[in-house]
Amino acid sequence: MTEVTPITHPLLDKAGIRHGFFTRQGGVSTGLYEGLNTGLGSADDPAAVEENRRRVAAALGGQTDDLAACYQIHSSLTRVATGPWAGDRPEGDAVVSATVGVIPAVLTADCAPVLLADAEARVVGAVHAGWKGALGGVVHSAVTAMESLGARPDRIIAVIGPCIGQASYEVGADFKERFEHHDPGSGRFFIDGAASDRRMFDLPGFVLWRLEQAGVEQAVWTGHDTCRDEVAFYSNRRAFQRGEPDFGRLMSAIRLD
Repeated sequence: MTEVTPITHPLLDKAGIRHGFFTRQGGVSTGLYEGLNTGLGSADDPAAVEENRRRVAAALGGQTDDLAACYQIHSSLTRVATGPWAGDRPEGDAVVSATVGVIPAVLTADCAPVLLADAEARVVGAVHAGWKGALGGVVHSAVTAMESLGARPDRIIAVIGPCIGQASYEVGADFKERFEHHDPGSGRFFIDGAASDRRMFDLPGFVLWRLEQAGVEQAVWTGHDTCRDEVAFYSNRRAFQRGEPDFGRLMSAIRLD
């Protein structure tokens, strides 16, 4: 059996925070979802998805019921988990917690997962930041929720995990205009595409900017492009380009010991 080996980052490792950006490696799903598909909303075998989620929780020293993962709606809504959710999935796109053993988690397949921690205040969080949530304020929402639990933005460490990179993210010129109208200065996260009416969007760069705006001084991206690496990651865009009917979901999670 292939071992579950999540991607971790030195910033969170040095802070003593258990975390992981889980790849496809180590799961039991087969066929289109081969690997560690954790998406309850996918059409995968539910038993396989449950086993994959169990493996993710176990890799972080917990159980499936410890996972605090929302029913994601591409919003700015942050939930505070004061205890294990035991399978509950309230709507939202970020989860923060100051409770030992709770595992805030998000699911992605090109959107940006962000794991955050204030090691001194003992507060952690997980954010699902697609373009809509990032533009709409989910990063600020999560940081504010962490502050309510005693965290300070200047102490928060943030790591953006595997997500679609700029070289893979082609959008229309109107997409850039939408961002510039909402946030002057955000046009720098777009470059020209292959056609005159196409642009390439830097999602991780934009999320890093959002973290900076929220007062987070230590923030990085792991540098992994989900769309380009089929072996390691699921990708919504890659599945769409190939005409595939569905795709798996990757889990990113963090917890306090």
